Amino acid sequence: MPPSQLKRLKTSLREQGITGPQKSKKQKKSQNKNADQRAQKSAALASIRESFNPFEFKHLHRPSKHEYVTNRPQDVKKVLGRPGVMKSKGEETRRQTLLPEMHRRNKVGGILDRRIGENDPTMTLDDRMMARFEREQQRKRGGNVFDLEDGDDAAELTHGGRSLMFDDDAQEDYNAASVEGSDDEDGGFLKRKRRGDSEGVENNEGPQDDQPERKKSKAEVMKEVMAKSKQHKYERQQQKEDDDDLRDKLDGDFRDVLAALRGHTSKPPAAPEAPKQEANNDFGINPERAALLAGKSRAVADKEYDSRVRQMIYDQRSKPTERTKTEEEKAKEDADRLKELEEKRTRRMKGEPVSDSDDEPQKQKEESEDDDEADSVRDDAAEFGLSNAPVQSSRPEGVEDEDNFILDDDLVASDSEADATDISEDESEIDDTMAMDEDDDFLKSVRPESAKSPKVTSGGTPGAESTSKLAYTYKCPQSHEELLEVFEYISINDVPVVIQRIRALYHPGLHAENKDKLSNFGCALVDHISHLAKQTPAAPLSVIEAIIRHVHSLSKSYSTAIATRFREHLKGLHASNDPTAGDLAILTAIGSIYPTSDHFHQVCTPAITLMARWLGLTLPSSVKDIATGAYLAALCLHYQRLSKRYVPELIRYTILCLKSPLTTPSLLAAHTKNIQTATDLWSPTPAFPEIFTPLLAPLAQTRLSAPLQRLTIALRTAALHRRPQQLHYHRPLPIKQALPKFEESFDPTKHYDPDKERADGNKLRREYKRERKGALRELRKDSHFIAREQLKEKKERDRKYEDKYKRLVAEIQGEEGREANAYEREKRSRKRRG
Repeated sequence: MPPSQLKRLKTSLREQGITGPQKSKKQKKSQNKNADQRAQKSAALASIRESFNPFEFKHLHRPSKHEYVTNRPQDVKKVLGRPGVMKSKGEETRRQTLLPEMHRRNKVGGILDRRIGENDPTMTLDDRMMARFEREQQRKRGGNVFDLEDGDDAAELTHGGRSLMFDDDAQEDYNAASVEGSDDEDGGFLKRKRRGDSEGVENNEGPQDDQPERKKSKAEVMKEVMAKSKQHKYERQQQKEDDDDLRDKLDGDFRDVLAALRGHTSKPPAAPEAPKQEANNDFGINPERAALLAGKSRAVADKEYDSRVRQMIYDQRSKPTERTKTEEEKAKEDADRLKELEEKRTRRMKGEPVSDSDDEPQKQKEESEDDDEADSVRDDAAEFGLSNAPVQSSRPEGVEDEDNFILDDDLVASDSEADATDISEDESEIDDTMAMDEDDDFLKSVRPESAKSPKVTSGGTPGAESTSKLAYTYKCPQSHEELLEVFEYISINDVPVVIQRIRALYHPGLHAENKDKLSNFGCALVDHISHLAKQTPAAPLSVIEAIIRHVHSLSKSYSTAIATRFREHLKGLHASNDPTAGDLAILTAIGSIYPTSDHFHQVCTPAITLMARWLGLTLPSSVKDIATGAYLAALCLHYQRLSKRYVPELIRYTILCLKSPLTTPSLLAAHTKNIQTATDLWSPTPAFPEIFTPLLAPLAQTRLSAPLQRLTIALRTAALHRRPQQLHYHRPLPIKQALPKFEESFDPTKHYDPDKERADGNKLRREYKRERKGALRELRKDSHFIAREQLKEKKERDRKYEDKYKRLVAEIQGEEGREANAYEREKRSRKRRG
């Protein structure tokens, strides 16, 4: 058990010699007279006090982990610091620096003491008074020791010991009047007055030849400046005129360059020179025109003029640009145009006369624009003698993108009673105005340039023309039942045209409710895809494909609603597990609309799962099952064309179909094509031989040599590419040698790194970390100090407020008491008098 504090104190006093045997009076008297002994005693007592305070010194929390031998003496308990002293110093420093800043915060203005030596602690009061007295005497004396016109008292300026005074006979270019500002003339008069009146009198009385040049006044200087400015302006004008003359002269030599730019290769005959006087007078006339008028007669000139005019007619004329219209404006024009055409069609059906007078200016304008375009197009083939060469159009005949449709002249259906020219113009306007829709990329199409080009209808076959009389406006169906009502009297080949018109009429930018309407319309189209596939006979595949493209375009804007409708169809297939023609059309549409290579997709993943489940759990018991399996296998391969995921159910069902006796030659060809596609798709797979080897026997039974030979070659190639598995090759590592490395002056607290850059980097990082921690610690101490001072100020304000409150309450109570006493006295006096 460690000794108590009292025993430690007695031991420390005894060791320091403060306590001990009792001393005699003589020893005590001699000890009191010795000042050194008293100082030693005081120091010993102070050290004893500090040793008994555990918070006065900072030591290591735990001793060193390893003892080591050095040539330096080791302290048993090394003192690392004195927290108390450092804390008091930091507190005092913050009171001197941080506290004044905190008091000056958010305070504007104040008086700044600029008296000499007021804020200088090194100056005594006498020094301050003396400095202030000298400054006051200097101000009273006035003047400046460096004033060159201040008489004899002015200091002489020198350079290298030589005087800077100018000789009297020296001529200088400096003119004080030319650089003199807008100062008062009295200043110069006062300076001249300091030189003495006698010197001025002598200069005035002397001869005129000996006097220096008179200083110019400000008005004279300004006149000279204005004259020089006018002279420079005149010189610049003359230079500009010379440049213009030279430019006109050069323009006359540019006839060959201009002729080459205009496409003429032959040089015109040289015209005779015009008289010099006339050439000088015709400044703005074209040189060619001047030569034409000077050397030819009037009749020849008029004939040449007429030929030039006829030539200019065939030149391409520039067209005025129009303001770029927004998507909403374009959609509104499309809808208005369709409504106008529907109104005309209705009136023609009723037998009412249709007046096209309002459209005449527009037709004439379009005809003139068409003529201009026809004239502006240069036939390069005709220039080279190949005028009969066929015109090749740069536009693709098919559809490159799933949202791009090639529209034809039958977008707006024709009527037998209407004028053919009017209808064709209306169709061209509809095709031009129904372009550039923000949601409908399929409208970015171009009509054929030539009337001889083959017509391709939306969703139809090339060369097919619409024979039905279509309306221009339809209501937007909100369900499949309403969609069937709209399509009841419409030919199946005209369905894509009607869908296109409905989308143009109900563009989202025309009305706020059109978004919901088009969303429901897209869901109805999804149902209609399944409906068309279930019909007997089934609808043309081109029409179904066109509707799928419309659904794809709508799914970009209304993805959630359309995806939900697709999932509802997949739920029906999941419940029945018997895919119909409509289900197959839905699965095909999903593969065309959504990305099938995603790791997980809300529509594609359930679709591929349902197809794999049917292929894995169904036996080919009928021709229908074999045909359905071939189609689903083709769809699975189409889904995996990018991700190339392996579908084991496909191989299993294909083998069963090849072995089935119900397989027909056409179905056998379809399954064989699927096997070839799967071979190309999964041949890079490491397990390709194990997967496709079971297909060799069924293919051999079908007696199809070409697929069997191709699969055999693919399997042999895959087997050749295989290599036996080997362990990873590692470079042989040398045996680690633990040779000791000795340092003469080894210090365990020091890091010995042979890499100097790495050592310097580590040192810099350690210093940065230490400085950062120190800065954070100081900021934390500053915040605590500010908080303590603010709390102290708040307590002081609260104390003053309480004192003031108590004083006011005491005053009010005293006043109320006096008034109450006065009231009682008055009351008693009245009672006595009464």
